[in-house]
Formats: sequence, structure tokens, C-alpha cells
Amino acid sequence: MARRDAPEVNAGSMADIAFMLLIFFLVATTMDVDSGISRILPPIIEDDVEPPPPIKERNVFVVLINSNNKLLVEGSPLDISQLRDKAKEFIANPSDLDNLPAKKDVEVDFFGSYEVSKQVISLQNDRGTSYKMYIKVQNELAAAYNELRDELSLQKFGKPYSELSKDKRKAVKRIFPQRISEAEPKNVGGAE
Repeated sequence: MARRDAPEVNAGSMADIAFMLLIFFLVATTMDVDSGISRILPPIIEDDVEPPPPIKERNVFVVLINSNNKLLVEGSPLDISQLRDKAKEFIANPSDLDNLPAKKDVEVDFFGSYEVSKQVISLQNDRGTSYKMYIKVQNELAAAYNELRDELSLQKFGKPYSELSKDKRKAVKRIFPQRISEAEPKNVGGAE
């Protein structure tokens, strides 16, 4: 029997088709962009610049998360469900207590002279802390600031913070600036 040759297939345009498909999928595909926790890092202190003065202990709200995902807040164990209220009380210091942050008078648009807390929240976690717990704590602290901003916005402007104009939001942020200091993870222990 004679062997038959298979007819040749013209593959000259295959490269063009593959290239056009590649371009189509690159243009038509959307990429999900993961967004992290937005934080503004402090500038690097130059060697020739005098270091800033130390922060008074009463102005620092210390939150520690150990490797067992337990909270130690201001030296005492605390359940995560209580963290937001405890943080709000610290940030606002409504009764101007001596063990909570000091306040200073600041000129703020739409408010005039206003007493602003000198608060800083210090968050430190253990190397063994779960990411889930870390995010829960971050969410509770951010929610404390958001609720205080909403309460002030409703009181002063009759609207929630999210509905204010850019200038009014900026003024409310000056009264309740989000100051969360995060230390490098280490073995913090405690809060067993």
C-alpha cells in the first residue's frame, strides 16, 4: 500500500490569532488590587536632628496581643468586645481625668478653640499572633475613631462624618486624629 501524505495546514496566521487573543485578554481582564491597612509612617529622623521629647505615659493607650490572641490593655486582660468602648473613652477623655490623655487648645475651622486630646494608641503584637486577631484589633481601634468622629459630626453639623464636606471632615479629623503607633512584633507574653 502506498503511503498518503497528509495535507499541510497553513499555520501562518496562527501566531497572529494567538497574539490578538493575548491582547484581548490583557485589555479585557481586570486585576484585583489588594488594599492593606492605610497608615502614614513618620519620617525618618536624621542623625543631626534632636529626637522628639518623650510622650507622657498618660497620653499612651497600650494594647498588647499575645501569641494566644489574648488582649492586654493598659496592663489588664480585656475582651475584644470591650476594646472599642475603652479606646473611645481614652481618646475623648470626656471627663478630663488625670489618668487619661492631657488636652491642649487648638484652633479648628468650624469649631473655634477646641480642646484636643494628645492621645496615642500603642499597638504591639507577638510574633505568634494570628493575622485574624491582629485585623480584629485594628478594626476595633479604627471603629473607635470613626464612632467618635460620627458622634461629633452629628452633634455639630447634624450629619454623619461620611456625609460632611471635605473641609468639615478635615476639621473633625483635627479633633480626633487617628494616632496608632505599631511596634515591631516580639514575644510580648502576658494576657494569659
